[in-house]
Amino acid sequence: MLALADYVVAYRLDIRYSQESSMAARESLDPDSSMWHWIAVDLHFWRNRSGLSCAGLGEILDISRGAVSNLEAARPGFRLSERQAKILDAEWGLNGHFERLLRYAKSGHDPDWFKTFTQYEARAIYIKVYEALVIPGLLQTPAYARALLMAGGVEDLEASVDRRMSRQEVLTRPRPAELWALVKQTMLEEPVGGPDVMRAQLEHLIEMSRRPNVFLRVVPKSVGAHLGLDGSFSVMTVASGNAAYMEAVGGGRLSTDSAEIHRFTVRFERIGVDALSRDSSRSLMAELMETIT
Repeated sequence: MLALADYVVAYRLDIRYSQESSMAARESLDPDSSMWHWIAVDLHFWRNRSGLSCAGLGEILDISRGAVSNLEAARPGFRLSERQAKILDAEWGLNGHFERLLRYAKSGHDPDWFKTFTQYEARAIYIKVYEALVIPGLLQTPAYARALLMAGGVEDLEASVDRRMSRQEVLTRPRPAELWALVKQTMLEEPVGGPDVMRAQLEHLIEMSRRPNVFLRVVPKSVGAHLGLDGSFSVMTVASGNAAYMEAVGGGRLSTDSAEIHRFTVRFERIGVDALSRDSSRSLMAELMETIT
């Protein structure tokens, strides 16, 4: 049995490791290119200026010391809330500083969006994705992904393909995430990479859709106008909460706002109402394989 002194030493080492980890994370932040990084950097600055420890600020915000450290490191799943921003502005007399930063961060494009998105994706328990233009990344074959990335003009093509394939481990790990995917029929009819690549991609979709943790359904062309025409999006659930990702030209936007997440969850369900069943979706994909020339 460990003595009390051993527990004290272990606790101090754990604290030291946490501090060093947070320091390394803060040093990688770029407040000039990311509003979320700006918030994290300013939070660390004003906390130190006020002479507060992470635990002290945690008491003010009614969160743990670790949560404060994660906020200052801009770690996925830890973003300042409107309530917390108001408390900080009042505590430090900042005349709405953090509230304004938060408002702009939520409405603007985050240049670091993809890194943050993949961090959420890797930790996801549930993933709901609607795709209007291409096969969801988690369901792409290497050949299909290569054709897309080549068309996009990426510099290191094979490394990019490898990274995309490695993301798919979230579906095959010991405790895999559940993937609920809705895709447009018209997107399945486009021979990305050529007929052979597309036929292999459709076959892969059929195989993946038989996995117990993959729920793939097709939105048929016969539906006509529907909510999904506005663009692709994802809603992810991780242990620390939820996040919604909205695609945009040249980038995307990630949101942890509960109201916005709810709106996209409802949007996903409404699109799904008009989608084919899983069996009918597989039948349609099998038919499309025969028609691609």
